[in-house]
Amino acid sequence: MATKKVKAPTIDIGISDADRKKIVAGLSALLADSYTLYLMTHNFHWNVKGPQFNSLHLMFMEQYTEQWNALDEIAERIRALGYPAPGTYKEFVRLASIKEVEGVPSANEMILHLVEAQEATARTARALFPVIDKANDQPSADLLTRRLEVHEKTAWMLRSLLEE
Repeated sequence: MATKKVKAPTIDIGISDADRKKIVAGLSALLADSYTLYLMTHNFHWNVKGPQFNSLHLMFMEQYTEQWNALDEIAERIRALGYPAPGTYKEFVRLASIKEVEGVPSANEMILHLVEAQEATARTARALFPVIDKANDQPSADLLTRRLEVHEKTAWMLRSLLEE
């Protein structure tokens, strides 16, 4: 017996396709920044050394674990809006505002790079609010608010390590 093919219905969640497309573009940039930040933090976790080794090694692990979990949430929101989530290094490099760090920086340089990357990710999230507000997209606004809280707090905690 052959299975009858059923066409998926058009998405009708109260957000126009044009607005969903704009939101997805912003969320894709956020996903790219978030993935780049995740990878940077994990790299620094593996390669940190010096007197702060233990505390930074553990801190970086907490941060990349949190970041890893956020990636899925951002990608799933993109999918819920009806578009594919970017998922290749090539796409992430094209979409991200954060540049990769080459070599192995000192522990304090790692902290500085992470502060800058956390703040860049926060700026990417914040820039999407006007589009989301216009489209009346509360789930995306909630996601952005939660991500901003994490990135701003993490940047503050990292910055405090560099203060005298």
